[in-house]
Amino acid sequence: MRIPLSSPDITELEKDLVMEVLDSGQLGLGPKAKQFEEQLSEYIGSRFAIACNSGTSALHMLIRALGIRDGDEVITTPFSFVASSNCILFERAKPVFIDIDEKTLNMDVTQIENKITERTKAILPVHVFGQPANMDEILKIARKYNLPVLEDACEAIGAKWNGKLAGSFGTAGVFAFYPNKQVTTGEGGIIVTDDEELAAVCYSLRNQGRGNDVQWLSHIRLGFNYRLDEMSAALGTAQMKRIEEILKKRQQVAAMYLEKLRDIPEIILPTIDARAEMSWFVFVIRFIEGIQRNQMMEGLLKRGIGCRPYFTPIHLQPFYVEQFGYQTGDFPVTERVSQSTLALPFYNRLTEQEVDQVIRAIREELQIFR
Repeated sequence: MRIPLSSPDITELEKDLVMEVLDSGQLGLGPKAKQFEEQLSEYIGSRFAIACNSGTSALHMLIRALGIRDGDEVITTPFSFVASSNCILFERAKPVFIDIDEKTLNMDVTQIENKITERTKAILPVHVFGQPANMDEILKIARKYNLPVLEDACEAIGAKWNGKLAGSFGTAGVFAFYPNKQVTTGEGGIIVTDDEELAAVCYSLRNQGRGNDVQWLSHIRLGFNYRLDEMSAALGTAQMKRIEEILKKRQQVAAMYLEKLRDIPEIILPTIDARAEMSWFVFVIRFIEGIQRNQMMEGLLKRGIGCRPYFTPIHLQPFYVEQFGYQTGDFPVTERVSQSTLALPFYNRLTEQEVDQVIRAIREELQIFR
């Protein structure tokens, strides 16, 4: 039996709404994208929601809309998908990394102030794997230095910090909807914010820089084609109707893993901050020192068990090394954690039988190291 790393949860509702769009003949700039925006705005409690074609595009628009440019700095984490830093480079600014907390894997908030300079223009925390960063401390520092906070909540829709939804704390938040996310539109992303001026600029940027009166071929700034198509939006509207069901299913799968893996001494399970409510994007375990993660991964893959390292440190990506001269040892906690992480198969419809199969395979592969 092959068990994939991820698999989207698509029902007849999703199929029906996508077919509704196809039958309508209006495949772009239609009502479904607007409906999807309204759903996200209502869910998060934001005044505005700007749908676009990816989480990367959403982050890029925010960086540009805030006027972050050449030589500016944005404080963020090296333990993330590379897009959370690339969006800063798109505007020729510089991501300034701080190391992570070894338990939560989010940015170590005690290090933020030491990295703030006169060139710092924003803080960009990432809610890694669906666990919110310490937003209390991040906002406290941001207010002290009058810095905007851009929440990369691409992996964290439905997560909460002290009872408040991720994405609703900062100047703006971003969600992404790739097929392995909790909610999917195939490809897609969205910005949520209460800032009317920021929202207006982002609405314009995603549609080739058109003015907000949307006059045909009237462009008031340099923009992009970052629009979300109607088929993707329809898929998203169906998923948002089911979001509580989806999040509950993922919680149940995570609970199975947590219970069934707890007695394996070579494994470090996810640590959830007491103030956080997790929205499970992936299920990532870590191995103790002496267990070769890559060897474990190869063994599981040979058994048909989908698995991948999460994440490779951004600062050690070849382009970043070439561009900035980063070296091994620059962010030791990130590097140590990254060498031991492994994402296991995780999706809504993963059965207990399949979870048991994954765990049997892990136990058998671990025998090599005993």
